[in-house]
Order: sequence, then structure tokens, then C-alpha cells
Amino acid sequence: MSKPEQRSIDKKRPPPVKVLSGQLRTADSAEGYVLRLGRGRSLLVSLVWMQGTVLDVQLDRDTVLLMDETGTFAVQGINSIPKGKPCLSAGKYVMVMGVVQAVSPEPVIRAVKMADLSELAALHRRMWKLEVEELQQVLA
Repeated sequence: MSKPEQRSIDKKRPPPVKVLSGQLRTADSAEGYVLRLGRGRSLLVSLVWMQGTVLDVQLDRDTVLLMDETGTFAVQGINSIPKGKPCLSAGKYVMVMGVVQAVSPEPVIRAVKMADLSELAALHRRMWKLEVEELQQVLA
């Protein structure tokens, strides 16, 4: 009985890693997407959690352009995100979880989940970089 349980645990995807777009832009993509964190530390990422301000929504292209404090990034698959549409207007501050599709020239994420954080945007913006740094220190 423990073997089937073990197999399901092995197949679980790791939790999303909080990242900034600038970190993805400089990630090494030769062996997956590897963030270089300094002091010889690195972190392999595939599922990410990012936050940013909506700059442009292109429903016909199934894409939204977001910007965090380190640059812009594109999010694809927005038309199939449950409850994602209310987040999709310029100026909203949102979180997105998704799978990294590309890192250069601009990060591209295939969305799994989006949520509107606009109500407490000032707090979320101030805390985001600290949250990213703290989680990456724990994981790397």
C-alpha cells in the first residue's frame, strides 16, 4: 500500500517559486530554468508565482502584459483561467501562478491561476521583493 502512495508523491509538482521578472530574464535555460542567486547558490524553477501591474490585455491573443519592479513579463492562457477575467484590466495589481514557457528576451508564463491583489496593492508591492528573497533563501 505504501508504494502507490510513494508514486503519487513522486509525481507531485513542487510548489511555485516566487520570482521577479528580472531574475527569469537572466536565468540559465540550458538545463531547465536555473536562477543564479549569488554565493554559488542556484535554484531550478518551472512553476512560478509572480506579481505585477497589468499594462496591456490582449484577449484575442490570450495574453496579458504585466510589469513588476524589475521589468515586464507576458502571461499566456488568460482566457482559460477560472475567475481570471476580473483581474484583466490595465492598472490592476495581480498575482499569477504558472509554468515558465520562455525567459528571453522577455519572460513568458503559461497561467494556471490569477488573483486580483489591487485592494491592498501598496502593501503587496512593498512586501513582494522581501517575500521573493526570503523564499529563495529557504529553497536554495
